[in-house]
Order: sequence, then structure tokens, then C-alpha cells
Amino acid sequence: MRIQRPAPPRRGGERETLRTFLDHHRATLAWKCEGLTDEQLRRRSMPPSRLSLLGLVRHLAEVERAWFRRVINAEDVPLVWSAEGDYQVAYDASTATRAEAFAAWETEVEHSRRIEREAASLDVTGYDPRSGEQVSLRLVMLHLIHEYARHNGHADFLREGVDGTVGV
Repeated sequence: MRIQRPAPPRRGGERETLRTFLDHHRATLAWKCEGLTDEQLRRRSMPPSRLSLLGLVRHLAEVERAWFRRVINAEDVPLVWSAEGDYQVAYDASTATRAEAFAAWETEVEHSRRIEREAASLDVTGYDPRSGEQVSLRLVMLHLIHEYARHNGHADFLREGVDGTVGV
């Protein structure tokens, strides 16, 4: 395994712990995709599902962009793959490539990290248009940890189906 996953601190502060858990889950997604071809990364789980490892990478790029850039940083940027704001569109990776999907995902992760680092505290808020409420950076980071953890479970099964590789 070339991907190094950071170990969350056993006695760290709240922000350091959230940051490290989020980076741990980001690295886990990259690890699950490591060493696979574009074709393998596009392989769907089972009909009629469109879910694939590459689709997960694209979906999580959208999630990072929406929560950190659009909500917390109030940037007026569209989603990468859907003009209508449909996060599910990203799952269809039938013509996607590793280079395209990972470039978008890595760009969004770097924006997210910068926004989090520059925030004065976890109490910084942004407006979530779906709920119509202000949400804290703390909530966003916890939501992203949840989102990655859930999808990394999917990635476990997808990877095992591609080449039999399993692991935590």
C-alpha cells in the first residue's frame, strides 16, 4: 500500500481529531482505488446500480465542493458534473477516467483543507440552501466524515468485486 492514511490522535483536540479523521477517510478512498485501471474503476457493482469506485470519487468531489466551497465559503460555483445540482449524476462514471475524476477530487479536497485551515474556529457558519439554515464548520466536517465512512464501506465491496482485495 503506497497510500499512507493518517492515524487520528488518541488525545488530540477537537479540530485536530476531526481534521485527521476526515483525512484518514479521504486516504482510505484513494487506497481502495490504488493500482486499478480505468476500466476496473468504472466497473459497476450490480445492475441496475451505477455505483463504481470512480463514481464514488466523482460523487465525493461534488460533496467536498458543495459543503466547503458553496456552503461554508459562500462561493458561487456550480457542481462539477451536474448543472441541476444532482449529486447522483456523478455516480455515472461510464466514460470517466482516473485522471479526470481524481484531478477534480484532489482539487476539491485541497480547497476544503484550505477553507478549514483559514476558518477562525469550528463555529464558523455557512448557509445551507437545502435546509434553509446556517450550519457550522463542525457539522460540515462531521457530515463529511460520515459521508466518506459510508461510501468507503461501498468501496470495500466494490474493490473486492474487482480483484478480490480486502482490508480496512
